[in-house]
Amino acid sequence: MKKIKYLIGYFFYNIFFSYLPHYQLGLKWPLSNFFRSQLCKLMFVKSGRNIDIGRKIKFSSNIIIGNNSSIGDYSYIQGKVIIGNNCMLAPKVSFLGANHKFNRKDIPMNKQGDLSVGITIGNDVWIGYNVIILDGVKIADGAIIAAGSVVTKNVNKNEIVGGVPAKVIKMR
Repeated sequence: MKKIKYLIGYFFYNIFFSYLPHYQLGLKWPLSNFFRSQLCKLMFVKSGRNIDIGRKIKFSSNIIIGNNSSIGDYSYIQGKVIIGNNCMLAPKVSFLGANHKFNRKDIPMNKQGDLSVGITIGNDVWIGYNVIILDGVKIADGAIIAAGSVVTKNVNKNEIVGGVPAKVIKMR
């Protein structure tokens, strides 16, 4: 039953509701966001209250999102991802919460299967435009990730990080 709910939500989001306006023309478009947030209750493992889901996002089926959090347009979420409360995710954020196994040399890498640790985002986190977060990363409460960063390691509480790979810039 869970997979059927996911498929129904995913189908309706991608066919109809991912094309509705989000923040165009200086307006918030609450009705289209209402429909998208309702579909997230079907697609996500857990969906908080008052979430803001953008347009044309590519989702995996293993997502938990807290209250008052938002995911920007054109984002990509793969693998197990937990997003806390009051988080702001800008457009084109990529969560790559899965990886390929590559330990054995006698089997091609594409035949060795996948490995997924998952990604955890704390509360009150701001993730800037076009950020990439890799599998296994934990971002603590209050952190800020600068636009265009590639996060390969954990981010501590209230750190502001940026760059490729992301490094600490300063503290909040």
